[in-house]
Parts: sequence; structure tokens; C-alpha cells
Amino acid sequence: MPRTGAVVQVSGGGRPAARPGLCYSSSPANFFSGGIAAARTQGFWGAGAARLFGMGVLQGLLNKLGLESLLTARVPLRVFLLDDDALRHEWFARNFRGDLLDVAADAGRAVELLASNNYDLVFLDHDLLPEHYYAEGPDDERTGYAVARFLAERPDRQSTSIIIVHTRNADGALRMVELMRRTGRHAEHVPFHMLAPKIKNLRKRV
Repeated sequence: MPRTGAVVQVSGGGRPAARPGLCYSSSPANFFSGGIAAARTQGFWGAGAARLFGMGVLQGLLNKLGLESLLTARVPLRVFLLDDDALRHEWFARNFRGDLLDVAADAGRAVELLASNNYDLVFLDHDLLPEHYYAEGPDDERTGYAVARFLAERPDRQSTSIIIVHTRNADGALRMVELMRRTGRHAEHVPFHMLAPKIKNLRKRV
């Protein structure tokens, strides 16, 4: 489980384990190198055509084996999460396996991390800490609204980040998103139960 406020290297981005009955070369591209070299030597293809053919066949084979990521390695994303639910911490760690995830459970720690690090994706909850649920009056300082206000007041911080408010509190989310958008932030509300497909698309784009 990610520790609150800690930088977590989520495992799983390395080389997949070998499947029973299959043999993997340390360099998958070497699998085809002999045949392609022979074809070029005999004049069947030019260098460019041979290379394109070999990579196409290799990509097709890796796709069938579920190893397509070997040819499409990407730089890990830097992801920030504000949420007080430990189960959600685990959920985000699974969905960002291979990326770098920072977690904060309260607004104060969130501001500290956002002030000192740069992130590609920022996820903000609204309702934090048990005390907030029983507050009789405005309680912005103990909610995600305080973090949204910090970002609105500091345009130099996380200026290129995609910010997603994932709370189920629609009213709280609306206030946070409107505040950040007024200062030019890329912010939107995606309730937690709708996050999985959104994250899948974001990981392809970012």
C-alpha cells in the first residue's frame, strides 16, 4: 500500500515473466535478424523494406504474445493523488503500475507535494478526513477545495498538468473545477466510478 505522502515506484513495468513452453530471446528483434539479413543479401528487399517487414512481423508476434510494450517503451508518468481512502490508494497504484505515484491524504500535505514537484496528472478528492463530514459550517480548509485554491493562486505550479477532480460530491467538484478553470487550468470532474476508462485513455495520450 502506498504510504501517505511518499513517492511510490509502482512495480510491474519491467520485462514480463516467460510463459510456460515459450522461449524468449534477450533481444526479440534478433529473432528475425538472420532471415532479414539473408533476404537483403540475395537482393529481395532494400534495407528500408527489409527493416519495415521485419518490424511488422515482430510487432504482430509480440501482440499475440501480449508483449507489445517491448517495442513501445514510454517514460513513466508522474502522478499525484489526493485522497484519504487507503483502498483508493491501492486502486490507483494498480492502475498506474510502472508509473510514479505520490499520495497525500490531507490538504496540507497535498500543497507541500504540489509546491515542490512536477506532475503529469493530478487527481483531487474533495471530502477529506472524518471531521469534515460532520462540520456544521464551511470547511474548505480541510477539503480538496483548499488544494484547488492553491493551484488557482499559483499559476507557476503544475501549469501543464491535467487535473481531474474524482470526488462523488458533485457540488464540491463543481466549485473546485470552476475555480481552477477561471485561472486557465486544464481541470475536469470525473467521478471515481468512471475513472478506469479515463485513466486508460490518458496513459495512451500523455
